[in-house]
Amino acid sequence: MFWLWKRPKSQPDQRKKHQRKRRRKRRRRLPRVLPHDPLSRVLYIDLTKKSFKVKDRSDLFEKYIGGAGVGIQLLKEECPKGIDPYDPSNPIVFAVGPLTSLFPLASKTVAMFKSPHTGYLGESHAGGRSAVAIRMAGYGALVIKGSSSRPVYLAIHEDSINFRDASALWGMESNFTVGRIIRENEPAAGMRTIMRIGKAGEKLVSYACVTTESYRHFGRLGLGAVFGSKKLKAVLVSGKRTIPTANKSEYRKLYDELYHTAVESPLMKKYHDLGTAENIEPLNMLGGMPTRNLLTAKFESAKEISGDSIAENYLGRRLACSHCPVGCIHIAALRIPYEDETYFYKTSMISYDYEPIYALGTMLGVSDPKGLLKLMDHVESWALDAMTTGVVLAWATEAFEKGLVSEKDTMGLKLAWGDYNTYIKAAHNIMDQPNDFYAALARGVEHASSIYGGSDFALSFGKNEMAGYHTGPGTHVGHLIGARHSHLDNAGYSVDQKILAKKQLSPEELADALMEEEKWRQILSSLTICFFARGIYTPEVTLRALKLTGFELAKEDLDRIGDEILREKNRFKVREGFSLDNVRIPKRIFETPTPLGQLDEAFIRKAVEHFKKKMLEEVAPEKGGAEKAEA
Repeated sequence: MFWLWKRPKSQPDQRKKHQRKRRRKRRRRLPRVLPHDPLSRVLYIDLTKKSFKVKDRSDLFEKYIGGAGVGIQLLKEECPKGIDPYDPSNPIVFAVGPLTSLFPLASKTVAMFKSPHTGYLGESHAGGRSAVAIRMAGYGALVIKGSSSRPVYLAIHEDSINFRDASALWGMESNFTVGRIIRENEPAAGMRTIMRIGKAGEKLVSYACVTTESYRHFGRLGLGAVFGSKKLKAVLVSGKRTIPTANKSEYRKLYDELYHTAVESPLMKKYHDLGTAENIEPLNMLGGMPTRNLLTAKFESAKEISGDSIAENYLGRRLACSHCPVGCIHIAALRIPYEDETYFYKTSMISYDYEPIYALGTMLGVSDPKGLLKLMDHVESWALDAMTTGVVLAWATEAFEKGLVSEKDTMGLKLAWGDYNTYIKAAHNIMDQPNDFYAALARGVEHASSIYGGSDFALSFGKNEMAGYHTGPGTHVGHLIGARHSHLDNAGYSVDQKILAKKQLSPEELADALMEEEKWRQILSSLTICFFARGIYTPEVTLRALKLTGFELAKEDLDRIGDEILREKNRFKVREGFSLDNVRIPKRIFETPTPLGQLDEAFIRKAVEHFKKKMLEEVAPEKGGAEKAEA
């Protein structure tokens, strides 16, 4: 006899529960990258062996989307623990995302590497054509390792990978000239990008940048120096592949929606009309503009070098990154007379933004717009990071004033606020490093102040020089706890202006707000969305766009992925020896008032401690488990 057992009504239906679980597993197993989409193809290049291979890394792209999420995983895989950043095995990773080449403003390329400037995570984003070129060449990421015995540049024309001799380009003073020569010798159909270094990268200045399309940069943390250590002068990528979508009619509908939102947005109109330089006067009026090494937060001559003034007197043209309708890149046209010719001029086209104006203008007390543009032009030509260079020169000027360094150290240069001609010569010496003082400056203010003193006014956070904001506690806590110690990690300055001005947050609440913002920015940088478009790509819009590229995700998935990417970045930093216990907070930030008043050191330290407990202690390797973590 068989007994029929009847499940009590109060007990959950286990069969249905298992069915739901199986459906969830099945959904997780579904490929998220569309067939014939080359996003999951990763090109691995070995400069030492002059060899390459392509691997399908769907495992990474389906889990971490692309960009920053995939980039940090590739960095962890390829970068041996504890290596010197100039070791040939330090990888250069370029990664793009599924929205790249399909939607407006998905125009950034994410670079990941071990930073020679900080010794920890190196991450830099650049616009221009690089992201679309990599995507249309048929790749979602490039991984470059090894070191060439002689200078080379890579020419990647879709599946044709070429190692070109760059001996004739090595040592050229201007990276603009390098770009022109490569462009003329590498004709290609479709979309093309040329990412190259200047002389600063060859000389291993730890904050040398990589220039792309002449006016965009992988600016911070020293990617240019990693290029230089590998004898890699440039990377050219070209391609003309078509990228599929899941539903063409829905794709066109969403594209038009995003396009019109971008061009009709008042914020985007501001970026088009004046660019980020529009922020100079408002921030100065607030009293949040770092001036003369933050001796004050107001610059008396801000109007002369404001976005309005430069646009009115020098604006030559506007440019846009690929697939961007905004055109926020502003180029100044500066006529400069030849020294030995009468009535003969050359016209320099100089890209300007808020950050270079801050770093090479207000931070150095430079009020002459022509002089400022000349200084920018030289820094750009040598491919130094403008922001770091300005902060370094500001520290050096104050150290010179206080007698910590002498004319012997500066090789006869009398560093003085506003003297742009002397700053041009000093920047050249930083690039060339003719003595110990300039060699120290070529490694940043953290290193230089450890030798010559003046650490109280050496304005760096986690060894990365400060950005152009002194708006309140949010900006400096954001610098301290951000994965890159960058103002763009979590926009602490925005928290100061939008939240703290209305409501007094506790240190813990401030740290939590910054962490939440940084988690969402991991999603944006994995999609390689320009941060200017963060108000357009809301979670809802982002999910609609992802669905059209094959990614079936929910809002909670984005939250989870963003949190995990941020933790992975911090795991890498901890693995490489980072500790907030060793991070110096410059005393100068407590001496100069902000728009929200004098900063409280105890408040800053409590916020940092809260972040440490919530993030760093959770990602730290288990005791005795270093080998496991490394594996």
